[in-house]
Amino acid sequence: MTDNNNPHNWLNDHGDYLYRYAMSRLHDEELASDLLQETLLAGWKGHAGFSGSSSVRTWLVGIMKHKIIDHIRKEIRERNLVESVESDPTSAYFDADGSWHEAPQAWHENPEALCASGQFHTVLDRCIEKLPEKQQLVFRMRDVSGEESEAVCNTCDISATHLHVLLHRARMALRYCLQHHWFNQEEKS
Repeated sequence: MTDNNNPHNWLNDHGDYLYRYAMSRLHDEELASDLLQETLLAGWKGHAGFSGSSSVRTWLVGIMKHKIIDHIRKEIRERNLVESVESDPTSAYFDADGSWHEAPQAWHENPEALCASGQFHTVLDRCIEKLPEKQQLVFRMRDVSGEESEAVCNTCDISATHLHVLLHRARMALRYCLQHHWFNQEEKS
């Protein structure tokens, strides 16, 4: 009979059980092996603090549960980040490392002259109409009509964070559209 409390025996005494436990939840052999190692290492490091109010196996399973939960949370965060980048319409403007495919150019036109130009407004309206519906709405309310952010959020039933995301995406798309349909046209003429 081995000494159950001796960390040197834990792999032999509990390794198979912990591995099966991890496999039953993760269905990935390599990941189950990694989490088994992490669990045993965490148990070894925290062995001095083990009170003995439960069995060593129960204590190690508790550690493994936390390791599994941490892994799943990390995976969800990374997956959400990748999904949000893939679904972000502005991601087409950037390389995988975050640098511009085509850096925005400085516009040398007088903003007051642009505001007075009927042709510019026609191009701007066409660009706005290309935006997704919600981006159009918040852009027109906030940036064209000048409504307060709080009022836009209340009207559209969105959070301030979501408003800023929608406005950022709308502005990026409009900049790109205007760059190609107005400013580059000006340079060509």
